[in-house]
Amino acid sequence: MSALEGIKVLDLSRLAPGPFCTMLLSDFGADVLLVEGPRHLVSRGAAAEEPDEQAVEAQARELRHDALRRNKRSIVINLREDAGKQIFYTLCEDADVVLEGFRPGVVDRLGVDYETVSRINPRIVYCSLSGYGQDGPYRLMVGHDINYIAMAGALGAIGRPGQKPSIPLNILADYAGGGTMAAFSVATALMARERSGRGQYIDLAMSDGVLYLLAAAVSRMLAGGEPPRPGASSYSGLNPHYDVYETADGGYISLGTQEAHFWENLCDIVGREDFKPLQHDTARHPEIRDHLAATFRQRTRDEWFEQLKETELCIAPVYSLDEALEDPHNRHRGMLSSVAGPGGEQVAQIGVGPKLSETPGRPRTAGPSPGDQTDDVLASLGYEAERIAELRAAGVIS
Repeated sequence: MSALEGIKVLDLSRLAPGPFCTMLLSDFGADVLLVEGPRHLVSRGAAAEEPDEQAVEAQARELRHDALRRNKRSIVINLREDAGKQIFYTLCEDADVVLEGFRPGVVDRLGVDYETVSRINPRIVYCSLSGYGQDGPYRLMVGHDINYIAMAGALGAIGRPGQKPSIPLNILADYAGGGTMAAFSVATALMARERSGRGQYIDLAMSDGVLYLLAAAVSRMLAGGEPPRPGASSYSGLNPHYDVYETADGGYISLGTQEAHFWENLCDIVGREDFKPLQHDTARHPEIRDHLAATFRQRTRDEWFEQLKETELCIAPVYSLDEALEDPHNRHRGMLSSVAGPGGEQVAQIGVGPKLSETPGRPRTAGPSPGDQTDDVLASLGYEAERIAELRAAGVIS
């Protein structure tokens, strides 16, 4: 049995944070139904044009490999039509979770907001995932990951001294502070429902989520410390023993020798026992950094890793993503997986991070094309084939 087997999720979200949240839930057994809008209502400009045959095949290939859609089903409903709303309301009657990622106010205008849905089903857990939340002076501001991490104080702490902030991949707000935090919140609310019998509303702002991730840094600052600055803390490159170094082949090796015993091992390896008392002597850090840089340039990245991976030293190669997927440890841990695609062929995808001993998560099926299960879902709700055809002709479903 899967951990979330029997939990029914209606996913109204479009962009990465929401689908990542429901991917996490679906990997552990939740039945996720993507409630998608008709193409002409969700696409703009050139994207709204009918794709040619080559583009259709490319899109189909992307969908097969899209982990954010895996394990899910899809129905296309026009929620601007009363008949479309009625389909959604019927789906809500025995659903457990609704997730939406629109701007604040959109679901109210569509008539699929929490107040409406909770009257239909008081046990519903309803999560609104947005950039800045449902209230506050910035609630209606548009944004993306870069803006949310900027507002939360994370972007201003990333980079090197004297240089402009380094922009990370969109994992801090979209995937960590957004999607992962949403999945955690939904699971928490479902646990609370086990005791109370009632669902509840979750207002999740990605800007809040990023600040939440900065709990340790905030705590140090509130206790009288300085706010983190680019390259100015132990974990952002201030010290030579916690940094990256170029190797002979132009690659990089990461070094994380924070603890004293790791530092002493490093000094032995690089032939400078005299450095052992100097780990926190900032006046000598330039000399130490220069020596480490010169030492690591003597061999290739993989040669260093092969030599040092079994020593008491915090070291790892700096991989590109394709290299990470080929690493034997990541392969052993199941982080490259596959799902059943159309026709039964296996489609490579990312594996599942958390390893539960009794109810493990697993990818099961490749993601659907929009509307793949529209007819099946409506039939399960009692719609006759003739009525389904009428709704399709009227543009309510597709």
